[in-house]
Amino acid sequence: MGIVTPTNKEVLGFKGLHLYHSGVSNCAMRVRMTLEEKKLAWTSHHLDITKKEHVTAEYFGINPNGVVPTLVHDGVVIIESDDIIDYIDQTFPESPLRPESSEDLDEMYWWMKSAGAIHVKAVKTYIYYHKMQGKMKQSDQQRQAYEKLQTNKELVEFHNASSKGFSVADAKEAEQTLDHFFEKANTRLTHQDWLVGEQFTLADITWVPLHFTLSGVGYNFAHFPAVQAWANKLHARESFAKAILQWCPIF
Repeated sequence: MGIVTPTNKEVLGFKGLHLYHSGVSNCAMRVRMTLEEKKLAWTSHHLDITKKEHVTAEYFGINPNGVVPTLVHDGVVIIESDDIIDYIDQTFPESPLRPESSEDLDEMYWWMKSAGAIHVKAVKTYIYYHKMQGKMKQSDQQRQAYEKLQTNKELVEFHNASSKGFSVADAKEAEQTLDHFFEKANTRLTHQDWLVGEQFTLADITWVPLHFTLSGVGYNFAHFPAVQAWANKLHARESFAKAILQWCPIF
């Protein structure tokens, strides 16, 4: 469930819920939204990823991938947003965010894992191409410093690609991947209120930050009216305002 043993031992003494996060991170958005849905008290450790505040030996000692979010609960360190929100829901079961049937539960996990699977190759690539292109150049010294800390091959490759700039073909491939999943979601949401069954679940929490951030960089949701209607319902939730808009009013 994404639990890791940190080399930065400072966090082992933390009591309660502590979240390392960034306002603009869609992965962090889903964790904050889950915490707000559960009405749980948590301590914020905000990192400005646009200023590379997460690229330090101290933070890599907490999260070996050097990305946000990271949850620390009574000294237990959990990484990967899908694992974190699943951990929260199982550890604090009041007001459950999961369906009861095993079939719906499997589907919820499919939506959650799918979001993770396309995060770098589709979501981040599309966002970086349309929002950050030309702004991510780095010196050889900066690149070497990052690679000294980072052992995740996919993230190293993305870091280097974003520094050089993504091609039109890269962006188009990312868009086609996104279209595939949002078309599937649109078909589902045409006939029901939520992604899984008749209940608001972690699947919805996983995907609504993607809608928010992708909308902010011009992805066209007009092709998916049921997805847009679903997102509008989620925007009206108190947890959306507190977890997303309070930290990132405009993406």
